[in-house]
Amino acid sequence: MKKLLVLFVLLAGVVTLASCEAQTYEIAMVTDAGDIDDKSFNQGTWEGIVEFAEENNLTYKYYKPTEVSDDAYVAAIDLAVAAGAKVVVTPGFLFEPAVYTAQTKYPDVIFVLIDGVPHPGDYTTFNVASNTRSILFRENESGFLAGYASVMEGFRELGFMGGIAVPAVVRFGLGYVAGAYYAANELGATTWKFDPAYYDYLGGFAPDDAHKAKAAAWFTAGVEVIHVAAGGAGNSVMAAADEATGKFVVGVDVDQAAQSASVITSAMKALGVVVQQALQDYVDGTFEGGETLVLGAAEDAVALPLGDSFRFDTFTEAQYNAILAKIVNGTVVVPFAPAELTAFLTTLGYGSDAAALLAKINPAS
Repeated sequence: MKKLLVLFVLLAGVVTLASCEAQTYEIAMVTDAGDIDDKSFNQGTWEGIVEFAEENNLTYKYYKPTEVSDDAYVAAIDLAVAAGAKVVVTPGFLFEPAVYTAQTKYPDVIFVLIDGVPHPGDYTTFNVASNTRSILFRENESGFLAGYASVMEGFRELGFMGGIAVPAVVRFGLGYVAGAYYAANELGATTWKFDPAYYDYLGGFAPDDAHKAKAAAWFTAGVEVIHVAAGGAGNSVMAAADEATGKFVVGVDVDQAAQSASVITSAMKALGVVVQQALQDYVDGTFEGGETLVLGAAEDAVALPLGDSFRFDTFTEAQYNAILAKIVNGTVVVPFAPAELTAFLTTLGYGSDAAALLAKINPAS
């Protein structure tokens, strides 16, 4: 009797194991340097996937690579495909070489690459395959809106902290500076300037006490608000603002108001929305790859949050809607590349400030 019982237990275990091995996940996301709870880029993308998958009864799973490397990213994609993934979402420029490889390796799998264009690592040979959709944002426009709002609110001592000087982060900062100067010009503040001493890159996207100390030092030196475009590292800057008096943070990627009372606004990208659009195309059988989309205010892809997250006292929603409309209709053309900043500032009467700022905005130039 005992032998029969043991045999039954073993058989049950085999059936359970086989059942687990048979589990498949149709939608997959591979995280980059952060995690799905970074309250920023990864989380915004993941929440869009979860919402769509659950509403459409699709299975889903995320995969975290063992390290930050092209090989580890490809290995994570391999795991996702082996587990049944029909769509693989990869958020971040770090996935460019991995997707370049995987889109050919798995021609029947759909790839959605956010903030990047596939290339083999040389930044010269770009190829978006027919099963891949590359999505870029005009972060310069959401940064512009945040910079404009900051100065119109009454702040004069501004700072910017980026994670690493990659294109998306550079565009956030570029736009923030441009928006601040545009507002200063409207207010007649002809001698105002954005101090380049308070424009810097942190060297990473993870929280760190060193980032908190740097932000605290800036606040002590007089900086009133810091736009931090650095993923999870923004939490460290918020912590510094929370411990100070009358100091604020401009968040990034998603509405970060819930993270800290110091977050006066956030330069948002519609991460979840664009992912859901791609997933809807997959479900409908209308997915089209082979292209790179560049989405901005005109496509409702970048914005500042309204409602309870609009925490300005002086700057109004009416003013916000007015400047947003100017960007949408092309009355205001926000610099997209650093090289365009000089002409933009010169037109406003601040051309002499451009060189020093460009050296900080685009340190590789």
